[in-house]
Amino acid sequence: MLAACERSTVRGKRNYAILLLLARLGLRAGEIVALQLDDIDWVNGQLTVRSKKGDGWARLPVPMDVGRALAGYLKVRPRSSYRNVFIRERAPYTPFSASGPISVLARKAIEKAHVKSARTGAHVFRHSLATEMLRRGASLDEIGRVLRHRDPNSTAIYAKVDLGALRKLVLPWPGG
Repeated sequence: MLAACERSTVRGKRNYAILLLLARLGLRAGEIVALQLDDIDWVNGQLTVRSKKGDGWARLPVPMDVGRALAGYLKVRPRSSYRNVFIRERAPYTPFSASGPISVLARKAIEKAHVKSARTGAHVFRHSLATEMLRRGASLDEIGRVLRHRDPNSTAIYAKVDLGALRKLVLPWPGG
């Protein structure tokens, strides 16, 4: 899906950076909307993420591809008095006021790439990241830390996805 992104325009660079933040860091749509220019620590390669859920925040490492995508967008980002990283593509260059446009962007990218999915909003990227981490052997605790879950029960929903791993945990039934 990321390969299908058009990246030669300001809009394309912006959308690609947003999709990478969803896919690689598991950010929520609201966290992307809230992201400020000062939240990017280029020297240490970190991103401060402010959660709309419960007023929390976290520092996340910025993978190289995400950093390149952010820098590529910021080089061409229209001038704006707003400090939000992501702004609308047309004047007046204002930030997104809600997370809906991020989910619409995600849905359109999924459709363009011809990916079949029952869900097509921004949250599907968090779910995909978690299930891929699970397939690669990450623990639910590790996944919960990456997704910034406060409650382990929020992460436990991903355990049902890896049926092969769950089968290894099943004890034999007494008597056969």
